[in-house]
Amino acid sequence: GVIPPIFASSIILFPASLGSWFGQSDGMSWLKDIATTLSPGQPVYTLVYAGMIIFFCFFYTALVFNPREIADNLKKSGAFVPGIRPGAQTAGYIDKVVSRLTFAGAAYLTVVCLIPELLIVKWNVPFYFGGT
Repeated sequence: GVIPPIFASSIILFPASLGSWFGQSDGMSWLKDIATTLSPGQPVYTLVYAGMIIFFCFFYTALVFNPREIADNLKKSGAFVPGIRPGAQTAGYIDKVVSRLTFAGAAYLTVVCLIPELLIVKWNVPFYFGGT
């Protein structure tokens, strides 16, 4: 979904907000430098944004999906995964499958969110196309 890009962009743009508020103060030029480096269109911003989207995809999946609970529910209902023993082995298998799916989803979501960023940089579009 859109939760990982929203978290990532919010966290990345926080230093930019601080830089605009406090960057003009004496001794705070380092904050303005960080804000400039992490502003949209900069290579560091793109790399950090991509990394944070991937991280938050896995983090969010870990928060909302519990493979042990799914395995226990399958075991209680008498269902099973063919070729996998009920219980801990099923939980391990589900975790492995979910990790692979999360990686594929995170890669796709990262591409979808970075395409507008790259198009803005390449063609100097004066407005923002959001990836979410």
